[in-house]
Amino acid sequence: MKTFKQRDGFRGEKLISLPDDIWKKAIKENPVLSHLYITHIGYFPKATYHYREHKNGCPDNIIIYCLRGKGWYTVKDRRYEVRPNQFFIIPATQEQISYGSDENDAWTIYWIHFSGTTINTFNKSFDIGLFDGPRQISLNEKGIELWDSMYKNLEMGYGKENISKANLCLYHFVSSFLFPEKNVNEKKKDEEDLIIKTIAYMKTKLAAKITLEDLAVMNDLSTSHFSLLFRKATSMSPLDYFIHLKLQHACLLLITSEVKIKNIAADLGYDDPYYFSRLFKKHMKISPLQYRFSPQSKPS
Repeated sequence: MKTFKQRDGFRGEKLISLPDDIWKKAIKENPVLSHLYITHIGYFPKATYHYREHKNGCPDNIIIYCLRGKGWYTVKDRRYEVRPNQFFIIPATQEQISYGSDENDAWTIYWIHFSGTTINTFNKSFDIGLFDGPRQISLNEKGIELWDSMYKNLEMGYGKENISKANLCLYHFVSSFLFPEKNVNEKKKDEEDLIIKTIAYMKTKLAAKITLEDLAVMNDLSTSHFSLLFRKATSMSPLDYFIHLKLQHACLLLITSEVKIKNIAADLGYDDPYYFSRLFKKHMKISPLQYRFSPQSKPS
């Protein structure tokens, strides 16, 4: 039994194909648009039996974002399976390509064909390869919003303003996949975990001498990058924060014990008790001895 296949014509679909003469006119009026421009744009919801084949390749880049369901695509003799919240970009090529929806779980896709006079340079600059395969992405709300903006502008007509607006959005749309915003949130979480881990480590090493290099190496970062992240999170440099933790512990010992100041200094890694006292006074505006007997230092 032959499987039924169709290129388009899906319930609820949105599809615009821009004639070549439209782009020739737009580029003539604004040559900047020639670098990258939309040739076709579409949305196919639950596209059962969707199938396309380009035996001689395609002169455009094709980006397809699978929102729901499943699908596949082939490049030469390689086949790739596509699942929800995955996207792929097939760069302009003369190789045979095809793609389609899963027969049992039809995909819902947003897609764009885009081209330009510098499309090969564009692909090389952003490492877009023919056999990259699909890439996972969190729900790309920004990308969908930009797709909608492009579609609505083109739907309103091919005037200079509409064409320009849609094309400027194209750059942002592609970047939302190549550099997804989810990475910003994940990166922020990773940085927070890094700072928490570092501070916890510092608290276990109050008697030690730790260098900035030690902390940077522990986090597999350069000293400058690590310092920047730490200062951003705490408003203090890593070593100043370490001193802050030492002095915080010293304050606790001064008001809850009778341990001699020189012993407190030694317990915190300061061999010279006079240096410790100067450091304490510099930060606390009062000497360790004065702090021990100050009424303000006693817990209420």
